Amino acid sequence: MSIVPLARVTVVGLSADKDNLIDGLQQLGCVHLIPLAAPPEEGTFVTARPIEDARQALRYLNDVRRRRHQTRVDADFDFDRLIAEALATRQRQREAEDRLLALETRLRELEPWGDVALPDLDQLGGQRLWFYRVPHPKAKPFREALANLEVPFQLLYASPRHLYFALIASSEPDPEALPVPRSHVGSEPTAVVRRQLDAARTDLEEVEADHEALSRWIFLLSRHLARAEDSQARVQASGMTQDDGTLLQLQGWLPRRELVRLDAFAQQHGLAFLAETPEPKDAPPTLLSNPVTLTGGQDLVTFYETPGYRDWDPSIVVFFSFALFFAMILADAGYALVLAVLVGLFWKGMGRSPGGRHFRIVAVVGLSFALLYGVLAGSYFGIEPPAASPLARLKLLNLNDYDEMMKVSLVVGCLHLLLANGIVAIRGPGVAARAKPIGWMAVILAGLVVYLGAGTAWAGNVGVGLGAGGLLTILLLSSERPIAHPADLILRLVDGLGSLTNISKLFGDVMSYLRLFALGLASASLAVTFNQLAAQIYHSDVPLGLPIAILILLLGHGINLVLAIISGFVHGLRLNFIEFFNWSLSEEGYPFQPFVKKEPVS
Repeated sequence: MSIVPLARVTVVGLSADKDNLIDGLQQLGCVHLIPLAAPPEEGTFVTARPIEDARQALRYLNDVRRRRHQTRVDADFDFDRLIAEALATRQRQREAEDRLLALETRLRELEPWGDVALPDLDQLGGQRLWFYRVPHPKAKPFREALANLEVPFQLLYASPRHLYFALIASSEPDPEALPVPRSHVGSEPTAVVRRQLDAARTDLEEVEADHEALSRWIFLLSRHLARAEDSQARVQASGMTQDDGTLLQLQGWLPRRELVRLDAFAQQHGLAFLAETPEPKDAPPTLLSNPVTLTGGQDLVTFYETPGYRDWDPSIVVFFSFALFFAMILADAGYALVLAVLVGLFWKGMGRSPGGRHFRIVAVVGLSFALLYGVLAGSYFGIEPPAASPLARLKLLNLNDYDEMMKVSLVVGCLHLLLANGIVAIRGPGVAARAKPIGWMAVILAGLVVYLGAGTAWAGNVGVGLGAGGLLTILLLSSERPIAHPADLILRLVDGLGSLTNISKLFGDVMSYLRLFALGLASASLAVTFNQLAAQIYHSDVPLGLPIAILILLLGHGINLVLAIISGFVHGLRLNFIEFFNWSLSEEGYPFQPFVKKEPVS
């Protein structure tokens, strides 16, 4: 909900206590280090193997079907050896899977030919066998080509789709003369390939068993990897300090709320530190702070960009506006209930990681909005409730009323952009910084009033007044150029004219919100279409009409639901990231990354 204020802290201690200082700051875990010297080149690792290998080994062990009971204490645990074993097992598994896939493909190619055992070349008098699988439509031109080649052939087998021929020739017949390429049967009979396939399956099972056996070391590998990463981070932090052999100086950004902890740490270790307020020339990192229940909005924001330190945190606005946009695109209460059931089924699994816990709250809010919007639209899997039912009385929106739904979408878009400009105006440091967003707010309101009150005299008068006032405000007051001589007045007007060119951008951004109407209508129309198709099949004389109708409903609504989910995510986020951020955020920052210990404290 806010960007945490930071202080630039400079910590000074004795060079002899360098290791203790760095280790203590890592345990403190709240300082974003600023390099006072060039950091060491990447590639300095604590262990004999690169840490990236350890990460890959851990990912491989976590990707196991059944995890063994975890070994938590083992004095003889060999970090490097386990990494080597895990990566070697991964390579063996890849090779076994590739061989199994190749043999399965080979067997599918051989099976139509039967269990053919090719004779030795000396038994054929220098001739060879050439095999061709010919689709029925190409059978006639194939026979004609064989007649021209004057080679003996035999039809071995005919299936509903293909004919299987064997030709006898000393060399391969001209591929350009035949309408189909030859089949590569190979020298190994089908029975031999089947035995190889069985052996390959056995080999893969043995490798998978080794994979499962290694999974018992996941906990210890994770802990040792975290320890290695912590050690590597300390090496890098050591290279970012300024050390003259007597005194050690380290600098970083610290949340002001953590100054008390740093003060206690400094007193405990006999250190001195200086805390300074960031200067205008500084570029501090951005640390966002939001309530736990609304952190999902922060995840959505940082997925696209991190706001600048001196900007504002749009997480809460994005959280709820994304939920609203997703609801308007889904536009069906039945779909919302299906997704709610799926979220309930995966609720426990999503709770295993912070990102999953954040996402499930976003999902609950978004689906709640979608359910409410679907009820207001009166759409339940594309079916409207009966006229006399209680659900029909809750219907306030008609998705098929294009004019009404376009108004709803444009009103939502205008309110979204009004909020963006309003926040900028409130936070503006001076007249020019506030006048420009206020002017654009007046222009947005002018367009909205004229559109909603079309045909009425008052709407035209109010709209013209607001629009003219807003444009004049931007023209006359949006420039920050100081007036030192009369020519600056002309230059300020030129600056104002330059700002007015954004009116085309504003129009395009407002119109972009019509995608809410278009995508919601598309989702609802597809649902109705699949219902009609299923009803037509059910009431027709088609055999098995009921199963086919059910299949159409399941596949149709399933596809429509997937498309609606994709559209809801992509366009719901896009309206926030592009249209809203363009009018509300002025700079992009970089995230606050604390120097923190990853290894859990025992």
